[in-house]
Amino acid sequence: MSDKEAAAPAPSEAPIDAQEILKKFDKESDYRSLTGLIGRAVSALAIAFTLFQLYTAVFGVFDAMIQRSIHLAFGLCLVYLLYPTSKKWPRDRIHPIDAALAVLAAGAPIYIVIFYQSLVQRAGTATPLDMAIGVVGILLVLEAARRVVGVPIVAIALLFVAYAFAGPYIPGKLAHRGADLETLVGHLFYTTEGVFGIPIGVSSTFIFLFILFGAYLERTGLGQLFIDMANAVAGWAAGGPAKVAVLSSALMGTVSGSSVANVVGTGSFTIPMMKKLGYKGEFAGAVEATASTGGQLMPPIMGAAAFLMAEFTEIPYRRIIGAAAIPALLYYFGVWSGVHFEAKKLGLKGIPREELPKFKRIFLERGHLIIPLAAIIYLLVAGFTPMKAALWAIILSIVSSWLRKSTRIPLKEIVGGLEAGARGALGIISATACAGVIIGVVTQTGLGLKLGSILVDAAGGMLLPTLFFTMITSLILGMGVPTTANYVITSTITAPAVIMIMARQAGLGPGAAIPAAIILPAHMFAFYFGIIADVTPPVALAAFAGAGIAKANPMKTGVNASKLAIAAFLVPYIFVINPQMLLFNVEPVGLVWMIISSLAGMTAVAAGVGGWFLCRMSWYERIAAFVGGVLLVDPGLMTDAIGSGLMLLVLVLQIAKKRRDGAGPAAA
Repeated sequence: MSDKEAAAPAPSEAPIDAQEILKKFDKESDYRSLTGLIGRAVSALAIAFTLFQLYTAVFGVFDAMIQRSIHLAFGLCLVYLLYPTSKKWPRDRIHPIDAALAVLAAGAPIYIVIFYQSLVQRAGTATPLDMAIGVVGILLVLEAARRVVGVPIVAIALLFVAYAFAGPYIPGKLAHRGADLETLVGHLFYTTEGVFGIPIGVSSTFIFLFILFGAYLERTGLGQLFIDMANAVAGWAAGGPAKVAVLSSALMGTVSGSSVANVVGTGSFTIPMMKKLGYKGEFAGAVEATASTGGQLMPPIMGAAAFLMAEFTEIPYRRIIGAAAIPALLYYFGVWSGVHFEAKKLGLKGIPREELPKFKRIFLERGHLIIPLAAIIYLLVAGFTPMKAALWAIILSIVSSWLRKSTRIPLKEIVGGLEAGARGALGIISATACAGVIIGVVTQTGLGLKLGSILVDAAGGMLLPTLFFTMITSLILGMGVPTTANYVITSTITAPAVIMIMARQAGLGPGAAIPAAIILPAHMFAFYFGIIADVTPPVALAAFAGAGIAKANPMKTGVNASKLAIAAFLVPYIFVINPQMLLFNVEPVGLVWMIISSLAGMTAVAAGVGGWFLCRMSWYERIAAFVGGVLLVDPGLMTDAIGSGLMLLVLVLQIAKKRRDGAGPAAA
């Protein structure tokens, strides 16, 4: 059975056009559908792009500038061929203007490849042709980002470029000596500080291969396997379909880095089932949106921003996914608890066991499809580079599918995976290249230090206000900027301010080496809120996509999603204040206790937010449960003792109330 067939809505629901919903809320999915000779030519170009990436993964990457230039040339050319200039232009053929722009977009980076030695020799003295190519290249990068990512990121990039020119005329701390056109273009387009900086560098190595890995896993039917396994494990429980959504989205999150695509992929199946069971549309859409958004927090593949974090912080990727494990567990446990208490409040039952697939049968028939996922975790932990780990995982995804005839990927699909991998990378390429423009201005003008200093002053040198300002910045950026670019901006501007204050509190003087226990929490904080912006109103794309499938009110869906995602608003503050949650300075016994107390804490927080524990909660019980839960999540003997006391008090009150009044709807 295909994923599309399995995701068909319940009979009582009107048909859901999942692809249209995906195109509406995910610009990256709104591309041309080309057929005939032109379609085959574009497919061949995409396959050639993937083959180039595989070649460099096997035999070694080229010099940074050459590797990144070829990567960008392929990416920009495909963007202009697949994404029209205007929404009004036809989607079944390529407009001549887009064809011309595709040639120019490929030519600008290739110019660097062809004249690489000459450009190096005359560094700092650009010729008129160098300048013309550089200006055209930068403009085409911005236009590609507008087509695939959206206008907001381009507006931010242009604002930064304007700042580079206006420096001498700006009063106060933001003033700088300014940059002329030749200097700025040279810095942005002919060095590894701008367009060809770290973001596009990571895209041209690690990220592309992980996207290709995800494309092949999708073809093996792993997504359907996750849904079936989740049904077998949780479909029978109270509020079963909602718990299936949480569990299947958590599993999908291990291989998918797109919130909206995850919502549409699993939500087309789970949301109608939740509504059929009795959940309101706004809550059903929120459950799927929250669970799907958490996919980018779930190791081992946490979205493109996590790979950038490894490069920016110089902390190994395997250490980052290790640090992300407990926060991700708390996030999903919080969502699961919220769903459970809502089901109890409404008196909702699960799906009869006889209507559900059997776990043993599923595992015996298709369990081998999990081999590549297990392999990539092992390879990363064993010390393989992310690039080599992804390469082996791609090979294993094809090989493992051939272990049984029923799951075998045909040759046509193997070739199709090469094309899908290239198409899937276009959004990341556009976002990282555009983010490079922003980083280039920051490094050219020193804006990062200036804004960091202003942020520290505004917060009075205190950590919590600085974290709050960072959170607000990330949430606002997340309204129109994808997670990758959001993290690039906040890690450049706000994370240094957080690190500065944490270093002061740790007694580290100017020039002292900053330990990973300070750097990683600061970057992870910005990373978390960039992701959770997808379910935070007023612009919450994942929640709005869920509302589209549920045919529900988008804003109410967003509010419900924010409540379910409460862990993502609390946990980052806790792991900055106490890095033990990220596995810094923690012993095995302490780790076990921290996990147990944190899970109990998330249960209490979910109960307090939802207003139901053993029965309906009064306002003071909700406050006590929420505060007690937060204290239990925060590692520490004193906080655990106070939190446990508050939870024990709530438990006693709830037992007494249940005996006196009954359990309400859930009593049935």
